[in-house]
Amino acid sequence: MISAYPACFFKDSSGYYVVFPDLRYLATCAPSLEEGLSAAIDCLAGYLFSCRQKGETVPEPTPMQNLRPDEIAGELEMQAADGFVNMIAVDVDEYARVHFERSVKKTLTIPVWMNKAALKRGLNFSQVLQEALTERLRS
Repeated sequence: MISAYPACFFKDSSGYYVVFPDLRYLATCAPSLEEGLSAAIDCLAGYLFSCRQKGETVPEPTPMQNLRPDEIAGELEMQAADGFVNMIAVDVDEYARVHFERSVKKTLTIPVWMNKAALKRGLNFSQVLQEALTERLRS
């Protein structure tokens, strides 16, 4: 299912800032408009996927014509001329399958004694590594 939300794009000397007013002013940035559009899709997909994982509800999107970039810039205290609104759409399920849920194969090297002990205990190497990485990434 495709989800679509309006985003305000603002250009400054370093590139583009992209803000989703409906989603707690979720924002991203990029050096060019093309990269800004791609970053907006990544940002929206990640946010919606995270909300889904946590069981959080997201608000309905505001109609594009109801958003005024100059007002959004003022709320954010941004000095932004040249703002415009663009609809960003993403299939969150497909995006998650490709970017978040896909597994990659990794080769690792461990001492022989550790391999023997782990096999003897019936440990799943992939599961142990994932758990260890998850713990390490949280800290």
